[in-house]
Amino acid sequence: MITVSIVEDDADIRESLALLINGTPGFGCISTYGNCEAAIAAMEEDPPDVVLMDLGLPGMSGIEGIRVLKDRLAGLNLVVLTVHGESKLVFEALCAGACGYLLKDTPPAKLLEAIKETYEGGAPMSTQIARMVVGSFRTSPHSALTQRETEVLTQLCKGKSYKMIADTLFISEETVRRHIKNIYKKLQVGSKSEAVAKALKEKLVYT
Repeated sequence: MITVSIVEDDADIRESLALLINGTPGFGCISTYGNCEAAIAAMEEDPPDVVLMDLGLPGMSGIEGIRVLKDRLAGLNLVVLTVHGESKLVFEALCAGACGYLLKDTPPAKLLEAIKETYEGGAPMSTQIARMVVGSFRTSPHSALTQRETEVLTQLCKGKSYKMIADTLFISEETVRRHIKNIYKKLQVGSKSEAVAKALKEKLVYT
């Protein structure tokens, strides 16, 4: 079972999300929180597989909450679920350590799919977020990445899992992992979210 925690200040949305998750075989909502402070205190003792994190929260912001949680629990999978789709917030959330970025109008089936994808190592984004992030890129002439590495990074920025990237580019998952290892080394980053954030900042990928 994929365990999920929700950090959302709107009680109705919290309850709706928890009902959706608990009502789906293979998923379980183990905790909900109205603010980051309560979530951070509890998750250090009992971390879930995936966290759905709102950004506009009372007290500590969602982005700061992501930063603190990633600092304390490096392997935690955090996915933003918000009404805000501004590029600045997307970039800040990815830099803070978010694995994905979803808008609250994401259909229930797509949200569950995104949770599963995150659990399996993907980086899901709502369609318009992915289009905005990737569609605005142009390949940098100063990029140290090879053509194939750029293609892999582009797919990573679109939220694809390693298996999905392998299927899209007609290569093996092991080859994808090797390319991503080289990408991390060249970009001097340690995770897929850092790689996506740096790609966004330095315009390293293209549509």
